[in-house]
Amino acid sequence: MAALESQKLTPTEETEVQQWITTSERLKSSPSDTSILDKLNSHLTSRTTLLGTKPSKADVAIYESLAPAVKSWTPEQRTGEHGHPHILRHLDFVQNSGVFGLKVDDAEKVKVDLDEVLYVKPPVDAKAEKERLKKEKAAATAATAAGGEGGITATLVDRTKAVAETVVNAAVEAKDVAAAAVGVATEKPKKEKKEKAPKPQKAPAVTTPPSPHLIDLRVGHILKAIKHPEADSLYVSTIAMGDKPGTDDTSEYEGQVCRTVCSGLNGLIPLEEMQDRKVVVVANLKPVKMRGIKSCAMVLAASPKLKEGEADDHKGPVELVAPPEGAPAGERVTFEGWRGEPEGVLNPKKKVWETFQPGFTTTDDLEVVFDGKLVKEAGKEEVGKLTTASGGVCTVKTLKGATVR
Repeated sequence: MAALESQKLTPTEETEVQQWITTSERLKSSPSDTSILDKLNSHLTSRTTLLGTKPSKADVAIYESLAPAVKSWTPEQRTGEHGHPHILRHLDFVQNSGVFGLKVDDAEKVKVDLDEVLYVKPPVDAKAEKERLKKEKAAATAATAAGGEGGITATLVDRTKAVAETVVNAAVEAKDVAAAAVGVATEKPKKEKKEKAPKPQKAPAVTTPPSPHLIDLRVGHILKAIKHPEADSLYVSTIAMGDKPGTDDTSEYEGQVCRTVCSGLNGLIPLEEMQDRKVVVVANLKPVKMRGIKSCAMVLAASPKLKEGEADDHKGPVELVAPPEGAPAGERVTFEGWRGEPEGVLNPKKKVWETFQPGFTTTDDLEVVFDGKLVKEAGKEEVGKLTTASGGVCTVKTLKGATVR
């Protein structure tokens, strides 16, 4: 293990190691969670270790979490059609390879019978596949030949149409020539109309005034959070926030579409309070790299409002904004009085976030609101509560009159 502890990993590898260690802790308490086991087995399908070929302490963590449960797995659970053979292979490699330094007694090892393979995915029969394609091609050729009887008729019809079109085109050309001969200038009025056409198009062009609703606020679910391997003040969280599969800057974790989010909360909020909890996120800020890791959203949190001339020492206290109980990940969150559709990705040059964030605050009832009196660009001096689409209000624990960002 000492060799693994001193091993040099890239920031990306270090992050992946921490993620698998978090997964191992979940497996320790729920070793039969099929959603995690299926993902792990799929991950190991083409990999020797969790990082591919490079051994790490994550391999040891997974082994220590799963080995006690795998010892009692049935043959079907091990190598059956719906079993997890790649997990079994990985555990066998970890317990027998000296690189991991475990030195497991033979009596304590997971027993692996190499001859006990209940299910092997049937390979594709290349010859049969070739024959099938050949038959499909022959059927397509026969269908084309069957339509040959109507081919002559179709050709005659097409030729008749072609002749008719030629006659019409010739008549049009003759008309144009005749018009030009008697001096009928039909082109000039058309040019005048083209010059006038753009003028009425300018009238409907209306610039949408800036508003807090352009900021895409959503309910987020932190599935896990770890310390940033290269920055003492940052956490790296995996957050589900309602994105569709295939959305840019997302990945799948435990069956959910997630984004990676870096937040400067290390030292301000305990890491255990960042696990498996609902938050409010800003989902349409332009992604930025934070010490080597791409952050694709921002977690909203409240802190005391600074007095005039006071410097921000970033010492807290800080409280996460909490959505209403039961709000699902991805649900839209907006300020009353400023509803509307958000922009896809905020243009940093327009400074929409920087303009309206100073109006984000909390009331004496600990509700998060937007105060229009604090932002002249808001267009009205109203106070709107931050609510979900279902009507619940977002809150903080104790901070009144705080700054929310």
